[in-house]
Amino acid sequence: MKLSSSERRIFKFIFIFLGIYLSWMMLYEWLIHPWGLLDTLVINDTSNWAIFLLEKMNFTTFVGNSNTIRTIGIDGTHGLWIGDPCNGLTLFALFISFIIAYPGSWKHKLWFIPAGIIAIHTMNVIRIASLCIIVLKKPGWLEFNHTYLWQIFMYGFVFLLWFIWIKKFSKAKNVSQQ
Repeated sequence: MKLSSSERRIFKFIFIFLGIYLSWMMLYEWLIHPWGLLDTLVINDTSNWAIFLLEKMNFTTFVGNSNTIRTIGIDGTHGLWIGDPCNGLTLFALFISFIIAYPGSWKHKLWFIPAGIIAIHTMNVIRIASLCIIVLKKPGWLEFNHTYLWQIFMYGFVFLLWFIWIKKFSKAKNVSQQ
């Protein structure tokens, strides 16, 4: 059975996407995560920006005592502990894998990937700040918002970035019109 050119493009995309993403996951699990520095840097940056955002909204904040910023919050609460899975690195990897695997000019990929990472990171800062506010205002809602609402929103945001890539910058739309 011979595959059509569109079927070959689909299989090529899936193969490249899975290859990049699975390679990242193995590299992360076996080297990057045990090392800990990348997770710490991203969590500290996320925490610092979330604190900055909360203070701009006139909340009095606190940071837990440690070398790494893992607990942040608004005074009067127990705060919010930020674990490694909450730092956004998985979303960065998912986004990068898709953009690299999907057809498009490297000229655009080289600026769209960093712009997407910054956008995802910014959304994660907003997520952390909003969860701190939820802990203050409606602590019983934290679990639902953390586990469901923000997960859907963050993955939906990555999907939106993919959609923008496909519609605005991908070569695939030109191929299908030929």
